[in-house]
Amino acid sequence: MYEASNYAFIGTKWPSSEYQLTYKILSQTLVSGVENMRSIVYEALNKWAQYSPFTFQEVTEDSESNLVFGFFQGDHRDGNPFDGPRGILAHSFQPTNGQSHYDATENWSDDPGQDQMDLDSVVHHEIGHLLGLNHSDNPNAVMYSGIGAGQRKRDLQNDDIQGIEALYGSN
Repeated sequence: MYEASNYAFIGTKWPSSEYQLTYKILSQTLVSGVENMRSIVYEALNKWAQYSPFTFQEVTEDSESNLVFGFFQGDHRDGNPFDGPRGILAHSFQPTNGQSHYDATENWSDDPGQDQMDLDSVVHHEIGHLLGLNHSDNPNAVMYSGIGAGQRKRDLQNDDIQGIEALYGSN
């Protein structure tokens, strides 16, 4: 069965000289439900790496890095303030900015109940933005613009894979 492509690009991409990206996770904000942030980011990056030429290496928090993951509340001085629970969950910037911010006031979990947001799913989605993908019109795609409480989207769909491969070629 033919499946239409619904992916979109942000407009910028990482130069081929920077396909070996470093990342770090900021520990400045302790957020309940995110005890496994390090492993969540690691696993999500590896899923994207399966379908792209990227490799990822974690560095210490005091090191320079290409990608930075952190939790923030309200106005955190990037021009995109968070609006509290059940609003904007996260935002990430296009290549080569590399910032990925998550709303510290959300009810996060890596095993979400009906009133919790799945951190794994949101990290997968935000990494797509960090790599240059915009929102997809396919509601099954990781890169679809919305996700409900308790919902999980942890596996890249054909639309996500076609998008990243169209942008960078296959692994």
